[in-house]
Amino acid sequence: MLSRQQIIRSSLFTLHFSLYLCGHKTNQSDRTMAKVYVFLADGFEDVEALIPVDVLRRGGVEVVTVSTTEFTQVESAHGVSIEADIQFDQSDYSDADLLMLPGGMPGASNLFAHEGVREALKAQFAAGKKIAAICASPAVVLAPLGILDGKRATCYPGFEQALTKATYTGDLVTVDGNITTGEGPAAAFPYAYELLTQLVDKQTSDQIAEGMRFKHLMQR
Repeated sequence: MLSRQQIIRSSLFTLHFSLYLCGHKTNQSDRTMAKVYVFLADGFEDVEALIPVDVLRRGGVEVVTVSTTEFTQVESAHGVSIEADIQFDQSDYSDADLLMLPGGMPGASNLFAHEGVREALKAQFAAGKKIAAICASPAVVLAPLGILDGKRATCYPGFEQALTKATYTGDLVTVDGNITTGEGPAAAFPYAYELLTQLVDKQTSDQIAEGMRFKHLMQR
C-alpha cells in the first residue's frame, strides 16, 4: 500500500508532466487557432506525415489530414493505413495558414499527379501564405511548380538535382520566406517544431519539444 508521501510525490509528478504537455494551451486561449492541411497520397512517408501532425496538434494548431485518393483511407509507403479527416474535394483550402506535404515514394509523385493539389499549392503561393514540404516533395512537387525558384531549400539527398532554380542547402530544415523544407524522416521532429514556432510561438514549441524529450535526445 502506498504511503501518504508516495501518493503526494506521484501527484506532483503527474502535475509536472501535465504542465509540460498541456499547460501552454492556457496561454493560447485568446489566440486564433492556425489551420493546417496535410495532403496525403498513397505511398506517403509515415513519420514525415504523422510526427508534424502530432506536434502541431499538441501545440494547439488545427490540423486537417486530407486524402487525395478516392477514399478517406490512405496507405503509407510502409503499408500503414490511416483514415484521413476529409477527402480532397471537401475543402477549397482558402482558409489554410499552411499547406503541408509529406515525402515518401511514390507518395510525392502521387501528390504531384493530383491536379487539385497542384492548384491549391499555386494559389497558396500566390497569396503569400505558408507551404511546407519534406523529403522528396520539395523536389518532386514544389520545384516543378516554380515555388522554389530563387529560394534556399533542402530535400532528400539525391533529389537535389531537381532543384535547378533553387539553392540546395543540405540542411535538416531550411526556411526561406513562407517556404519551409525538410530533408527526410530524421528531420521530421525539428521540421515540426520549426512549423509550430511559425504558427504559434517559440515558447510553445520549446515546451512541446521539452515535454516530448526531444531536447534531451539532442543533448546526447
